[in-house]
Amino acid sequence: MPRQSAQQPTQQWTQQGAAHWAQQGTHQGTQQGTQQWAQSPAHSWARTGELEPAQLWSPWSPSTAEGGDGAGQLAGHRLRPGPAETPEPTIPLPRFDVPPVCPPTVSLDTSPVASPTVSPGAPEGLCGPAPVPVPYAVGGAYVLPHTPAGHPTAGRAHRRAGGARRAGTQSQGGEAWRRLVPQAAVVAVLAGGTSAFVAHDKAVELDVDGQRHSLHTFAGSVSQLLADEGVRPGGHDAVEPGRDARLAHGDTVTVRSGRPLRLTLDGRVHRVWTTAGTVGGALRELGVRAAGARISAPLTARVPRSGRELEVWTERTVGVLADGRERRVRTTAETVGELLRAAGVRLRGEDTASVPLDSFPREGQTVTVMRITGGEQVREEHIPFTTVHREDPRLRKGTQVIAQRGRPGLRRITYALRTVNGVRMKPRRTGAEVLREPRTQVVRVGTRTGPPPVTGAEGLDWSALARCESGGRPDAVDSSGTYGGLYQFDARTWRGLGGSGRPQDAPAAEQTYRAKKLYVARGASPWPVCGRKLSR
Repeated sequence: MPRQSAQQPTQQWTQQGAAHWAQQGTHQGTQQGTQQWAQSPAHSWARTGELEPAQLWSPWSPSTAEGGDGAGQLAGHRLRPGPAETPEPTIPLPRFDVPPVCPPTVSLDTSPVASPTVSPGAPEGLCGPAPVPVPYAVGGAYVLPHTPAGHPTAGRAHRRAGGARRAGTQSQGGEAWRRLVPQAAVVAVLAGGTSAFVAHDKAVELDVDGQRHSLHTFAGSVSQLLADEGVRPGGHDAVEPGRDARLAHGDTVTVRSGRPLRLTLDGRVHRVWTTAGTVGGALRELGVRAAGARISAPLTARVPRSGRELEVWTERTVGVLADGRERRVRTTAETVGELLRAAGVRLRGEDTASVPLDSFPREGQTVTVMRITGGEQVREEHIPFTTVHREDPRLRKGTQVIAQRGRPGLRRITYALRTVNGVRMKPRRTGAEVLREPRTQVVRVGTRTGPPPVTGAEGLDWSALARCESGGRPDAVDSSGTYGGLYQFDARTWRGLGGSGRPQDAPAAEQTYRAKKLYVARGASPWPVCGRKLSR
């Protein structure tokens, strides 16, 4: 049979037998791998001499095949190197030294349930100490290493001693397998620990403010990953997915730092936080329409973690009504005055707008331009005088006497005449000048109570008597100076009636009171000519 066909069972032994030891990690797996090797055609070919046993051990190490440490020979047979292969990474495992034994000979059983048959070892002196093969990792599977070269059993002597080995005792073969079992258990434990290590390891992406890092971690949650990496998000920072989210293999964790922003939006100041790294991103995050807006910084400008100031004047549609024509203007103006200049509307003289020129033009607002013309008008007006009443105890109660007559003043007033968009407005007073001050009128008001009534003299016409005697004047005096007052008393009669001073100086009410007392005493005789006037 060609030697190429013998390499396929060798690979079958490597992938199915030793790999099964690593996956199962049990003594039973070790026995199954041994049985499979014993039943394989490659073992039979090696036993019958159709294929050199050195070809059964693969892969082959060129460094040892040249005889450095004897690893290139197997049981006295010369190793024939195969094609060069790229060495694969291995996991270093411990080696165990055992007493010298002869390798057992295994024969195949073609019965339905195959079991190995171990022949007695070779005679003493034909074989030396044989190290127990220790599995090692190749391409994700565990295989047995080569039988060391230079072994006493290597080469053609091994073929000559084949019969003697097949005659070895079954007890020597069993001893070798019992020593192989603990080594397989070690391999299983190491394989299990490696599987657990790989099962909990996760490959994740961590993006902190745009800087991405590929990590391997055992963290079970996003918060644990951030703590392990020294990332401590603040209250204004954003973490995706949530900080309490579970972490799985292949996840991407994004952290965006909060940045303070002093935003002046259409003249109003707002203090806000954003996690965007650029001005454009911050405006999108805050819901500010940047299309057509006037912005104090480019959209690509950075927003540092320390924050920045930003002014945004959004684009608005404002109506302008001027000179009888209305137009709609798209503008980012800060004031109404700037809006009118941008719309090509010029203000002249006293022209103004329906809203203050320094106010903010809002979306949908209509600003009306008012064309103003006019002049001045001067008028002279009288200033009315005031009247002052002063009490006078010398006057009878209810009597008023003007002590000083009032006089109106004079002033000059200036009025502004305005016409707004062709409509004349009400004159507006702009100034006043006083030409003459008004003079106050003073009125004396009597507070004295009148004399009591005189019994027998009431009901007469005393006013008629006074007009006849003195013309109705309380201070009248005849030409000789002897008689005075309303009723022309002489000094002697006046004092006899209880009066004091001169009668013409006494109030009219007192003179009437004294005249009534004289009438009661003497009748109408003191007034021989005018006494008849008392009768009505």
